[in-house]
Amino acid sequence: MPSKADVKAWKAQLVAQAEQQILKLTDSDRFKQYLNTLAKFHHYSARNIDLIYAQNPQATQVAGFKQWQTAFNRTVKRGAKAIRIAAPIIKKLTPAEKKRLDTTDERAIVGYRYLPVFDVSQTSGEPVLSAKDFVKENLADHQNVTSLYNAFKDYLNQQPDLKVSEVPLATLNGAKGYFQPSTNEIVIGGDEPNNALKLKTLYHEYAHSQLHGLKSAFKDRPRAYQETQAEAVAYVAMQNIGVDTGNYSLGYVATWAKDKAVIHSALSEIQQVSNKVIELSDGLTKQLGLQEAQKEPEHDLKKLSAQDLNKSYQSLQQQVQQTTNSQQKAQFKNQLHEIHEEISERTQKQLQAFAEQHPEIKQPDSEPDQSLKR
Repeated sequence: MPSKADVKAWKAQLVAQAEQQILKLTDSDRFKQYLNTLAKFHHYSARNIDLIYAQNPQATQVAGFKQWQTAFNRTVKRGAKAIRIAAPIIKKLTPAEKKRLDTTDERAIVGYRYLPVFDVSQTSGEPVLSAKDFVKENLADHQNVTSLYNAFKDYLNQQPDLKVSEVPLATLNGAKGYFQPSTNEIVIGGDEPNNALKLKTLYHEYAHSQLHGLKSAFKDRPRAYQETQAEAVAYVAMQNIGVDTGNYSLGYVATWAKDKAVIHSALSEIQQVSNKVIELSDGLTKQLGLQEAQKEPEHDLKKLSAQDLNKSYQSLQQQVQQTTNSQQKAQFKNQLHEIHEEISERTQKQLQAFAEQHPEIKQPDSEPDQSLKR
């Protein structure tokens, strides 16, 4: 049985491996590969995205050994090497600990352990479909890309602190669009004939508005840094809906990827805005009927697969954000709370089962694992 020191060294090695992979992002191809990983796993923490990318840059969907069997009817192939991701160690707090932490929460994260998961390519069985699979086919249609662009533009114009307008391309001096921080306005070349490029430009300029506006903490970043971040967010957003923009240059990141702290900060910022754009886009494609109709959640949440439970949770999150009816919002929030409780209960059971199977890393360190703090 490995000693506590051995387990701690293994954890440190896993994190160091991820950091080394991130620090190698010094050319467009590597950066593009990392952004592809981000687009696939945007619901994971930045640390887990780094870990997945470091261990298997081609991974597209990961789940635990048993989850592949029970939720997807797939089997992990013999000899497959697991990918390790960080999972929180949650502890019930004593009254004294609640007082010391100044919280009323019953439980808190006291550290992290590493769970084994496997990519879909390491499994066999029934096909696994994602929203991207059927959204991409719909968005191949010229009119549907235009519809998504218009829906996104209308949504942004409904926000009190942002405006989107269109002008002729001839007035933009070769640009496709721009963001004006002083007025918080996005301007797009309205007569751009390539609808995918037009949508990508809107994503790009929206990223600038979120990351580099006058009130943003990142407004003083160098121009090259800002452009790389905005283009990265646009690329991730387009990848999420299945539209390949690989022909558009992402630019080099070597100019700002020299320092570990700087690159982690930059990628963390990209992830935050990318997640926001992906959530908005998913909601809009559902409203436009570009995704298959979602099944109504079953009354008994325990009968739902993990995949369906997650879809219901995401769908309800969108509905809570978008509805203006207070009664409806309260109803959605209640449903969201019930699903959250079910997800938490399943997570606890999975962590308990894993801890029982791996007694050598069952107990957390006396101090939380500082290297994994977000």
